[in-house]
Amino acid sequence: MNTATTTGEAQIRDSAGYAKRKWTLGILSIALIIIGLDITVLNVAIPTLQNSLNASASGLQWIINAYILVFAGVLLTMGSLGDRFGRRLAFQTGLVIFGLASVGAAFSESTTQLIIARAGQGIGGALIMPSTLSVIVDVFPREERAKAIGIWAGVAAIGIPGGMIAGGWLLENFFWGSVFLLNVPVVLVALVGSVFLVPESRDKNAKTTDIVGALISMAALSLLIYTIIEAPAQGWLAAVTIGGFASSLAFGALFVWYELRREHPMVDLRLFLNARLSASVGAIGIAFMAMLGMMFMLTQFLQFVQGYSPLDTGIRLVPMALGFMVGAPTSAILVARLN
Repeated sequence: MNTATTTGEAQIRDSAGYAKRKWTLGILSIALIIIGLDITVLNVAIPTLQNSLNASASGLQWIINAYILVFAGVLLTMGSLGDRFGRRLAFQTGLVIFGLASVGAAFSESTTQLIIARAGQGIGGALIMPSTLSVIVDVFPREERAKAIGIWAGVAAIGIPGGMIAGGWLLENFFWGSVFLLNVPVVLVALVGSVFLVPESRDKNAKTTDIVGALISMAALSLLIYTIIEAPAQGWLAAVTIGGFASSLAFGALFVWYELRREHPMVDLRLFLNARLSASVGAIGIAFMAMLGMMFMLTQFLQFVQGYSPLDTGIRLVPMALGFMVGAPTSAILVARLN
């Protein structure tokens, strides 16, 4: 009887733990929606911004790209800081920064103000994204992890086309700043939920902050993204473009050299000796570049060439969002079975 009672209590505890893990995953996934959403939400708002802020073509480009430039440039560094000082703390700090930057963006009165606010969103997003994945890996046992990551990735992917759909509806009914205010309730829900449902965790091996590695990685990534952004205007074979790529490559090589010699590196680059991992990361990177580039061009074509409104443009991207909803969790299940 004692054994049966003990087993029953263990099952109840496990059931309660599973329920809490699902709520934790929900909070982390909800927060991640705004990361993908803000990558694409402005694609449907370009004509409106051009009229409201008298933005030049260059200004519009930087309004869109300031977010992703800063996000990509500091992502590794912010993930490392979360491992060192606490993932929940990084998650909550990122939410606060993202929320405040969103309010600032909504009420910007000039192109410069909006670009600065978008950069702030990039910093907040870079704190949020790696901390959510680290918490999932820490909270979910191995047998549940693939499914949890699949749901997490699926929700994140929905935010990318979802940003254009939501942005189109908001622009049809409210002022242009509403596309940023949409983030605020999501931030508040995630922030309150994190207090009760997201446990604190740290990487025990992250005993020091790799400041030098962080600076080198930021230089390499920022130069790379900046050069890609400016290359169409400057020319792909222009000296400044070639110099930008060469500088990024040099900083990247320096980062690899430096990290391989550290006892506690910011990124364990030896992981990429695994051919399957390297191939998977490369494939994901290429797929995302193709997808985001296609969506940017498609939204411009539908609005400027076909004459669709922002809402009509967003509606025509609904099939893509539905595909993400089906594909992301399904792929996680397939990976778990194939492995």
